[in-house]
Amino acid sequence: MYAGHQFGNYSPRLGDGRALLLGEFVDDDGSRRDLHLKGSGRTPFARGGDGNAAVGPMLREYVIGEAMHALGIPTTRALAVVATGQQIEREVPLVGEVPLPGAVLARVAASHLRVGTFQYAAATGDTDLLARLAAYAIDRHHPDSATAERPYLALYTAVVEAQASLIARWMAVGFVHGVMNTDNMTISGETIDYGPCAFMDRHHPRTVFSSIDHGGRYAYGNQPGIAQWNLARLAEAMLPLFADTPDEAVAAATDVLRSFKERYERHCTAVMQTKLGLTHAGPAGLVDDLLALMAAQGVDHTQLFRSLSDVVRGDVDGTHELFTDPAAFDTWAARWTAARADDPRPVAEVADAMDRVNPVYIPRNHLVEAALTAATDGDLAPFDRLVQVVTNPFEERLGLGEYAKPASVDELPYRTFCGT
Repeated sequence: MYAGHQFGNYSPRLGDGRALLLGEFVDDDGSRRDLHLKGSGRTPFARGGDGNAAVGPMLREYVIGEAMHALGIPTTRALAVVATGQQIEREVPLVGEVPLPGAVLARVAASHLRVGTFQYAAATGDTDLLARLAAYAIDRHHPDSATAERPYLALYTAVVEAQASLIARWMAVGFVHGVMNTDNMTISGETIDYGPCAFMDRHHPRTVFSSIDHGGRYAYGNQPGIAQWNLARLAEAMLPLFADTPDEAVAAATDVLRSFKERYERHCTAVMQTKLGLTHAGPAGLVDDLLALMAAQGVDHTQLFRSLSDVVRGDVDGTHELFTDPAAFDTWAARWTAARADDPRPVAEVADAMDRVNPVYIPRNHLVEAALTAATDGDLAPFDRLVQVVTNPFEERLGLGEYAKPASVDELPYRTFCGT
């Protein structure tokens, strides 16, 4: 049970009836995990929903979560998607209500504590309950906070740091969550709830895939700002725990919240430095200028970064093919090459290191949709193949060229749906 801001609007109680937390277990590595079901039927917290789930959205969560894990991005993971044998009614765009095969998703997470969990506790007015929740979060996720002078403020700081790191990683691979409500932000720093999510093909900060995000609130380029906004809501919920007086609590929380920008930029710099094969941050504007150039010329995000290792090896032809004006890239590349001039590593070593962080394969949206459509019709072969490809994203393999290419212009624009 949790509360949350959905598209900026506060809801005191959330739950669509299809989510059920079974409990905790300790895995073989000694880590404590939550086991959670989606689509297992109505719960007392349903808001008129039937509590069921269609197979397509559950398989989406499975494949995107596994891809994110393979990319090294903290995430919840799916253990299995199990068919129920039921036919459930769902609204299909341009078609209307149709029966779809039902399924239940079994998911594991470090926990399901969310910003919205703290908002719900705060709304009760029970400070003791809020403190117990925070103490539990410290014990489970950020134990170093327990020895700090102000443990609850240290917990908040740890969450801000975890989210700064997470969002930087999303941005690096072109991932768009699509529904960054406060109930979809975890205290652990894991990505959660793969509803209307997708990966960008053509790079652009205004990229939106969600059918319900009419104003672009959760567009790709807005994600860092939204993360900070969500963390402000967490600070509001935890405020009674931070200091003895409200003024002291607000001042302390504000200092930590303001640090998000610096933390995020630090993580972005580290990630992009590795993606560009640099031993240092490089000259001011190097990364931003590349991203602006990509946006201006509609360059595929994943293909561009993967191709840069070939440029390091001396082959620029593939990268030139991605640009409508290759000369503009060459101008940028001259600055990039100069930034790498003092790198003592052999060229092959630099290029190979870049290939270990710039994927060849992501869950391309058109391939995800094709796999989910086939699975809904009873054919799991395309889905199984897609999972095999995206769970080994950095190694280029023969015969998988179609998985490395964006959708054709005729297949755009692409829209995703939450699946409820």
